[in-house]
Amino acid sequence: MAHLEHLNITVSDPARTAAKLDELFGWKPRWKGAAIHGGTTWHVGSEDQYLAVYTGPRGKQTTGDDSYSMRGGLNHVGVVVDDLDAAEARVRALGFAPHSHADYEPGRRFYFRDHDGIEFELVSYS
Repeated sequence: MAHLEHLNITVSDPARTAAKLDELFGWKPRWKGAAIHGGTTWHVGSEDQYLAVYTGPRGKQTTGDDSYSMRGGLNHVGVVVDDLDAAEARVRALGFAPHSHADYEPGRRFYFRDHDGIEFELVSYS
């Protein structure tokens, strides 16, 4: 069966985003270097699954419409955690605002947006 290896997202500062992902989820940088169009990318996660965070040359990127109404836009990144309450405490400690909490079958979840406006869904099935 196939599995998802990575997502690639444009951010304002890959080093900062990588540091926040490490603080939130324990995801370690596994590679960083030159990328397409003279940009820089960091791969953050495990050896077989990661988030690639990219910025263009000198941090330049464009902003677009709301991803939910833009064809091909990123809607959110879903991350499974063992302890949702502890994860929410880490999110708050980093200054992000959790929202849209929900209990549903088979788990619990909430969302937050990071410093670049990327929405993350954190879910626990335990």
